[in-house]
Amino acid sequence: QVQLVESGGGLVQAGGSLRLSCAASGRTFNHYAMGWFRQAPGKERMFVGGINWSGGTTYYADSVKGRFTISRDNAKNMVYLQMNSLKPEDTAVYYCAQEGTRTYSSDGSYLEQRGNYDYWGQGTQVTVSS
Repeated sequence: QVQLVESGGGLVQAGGSLRLSCAASGRTFNHYAMGWFRQAPGKERMFVGGINWSGGTTYYADSVKGRFTISRDNAKNMVYLQMNSLKPEDTAVYYCAQEGTRTYSSDGSYLEQRGNYDYWGQGTQVTVSS
């Protein structure tokens, strides 16, 4: 059974930084792409960033490009989201996700599609004050 557990959320001032972590278990981690999504109150869950199985390819939403960095440590079954230069509009619940089917895809258009991820964490709240 796949489990994803996020941590690292919190309250930060605009311009600050946070690092989110996601611990994965339940199947061979380095076979699967991982993604980060976020959901603000009253809005849809949106793609933030994705990383392929090896960590060699990353892809970002335009709204976070240049500020956020996704990485993974396959030896530790962990994926991370480093968030810098945070803005109030980054306030949301952040979710870690794992693709359902092993595809070894490195295509950005694949990584950004919510429907390709079958497993989700419980989410961690990020609040950015102005």
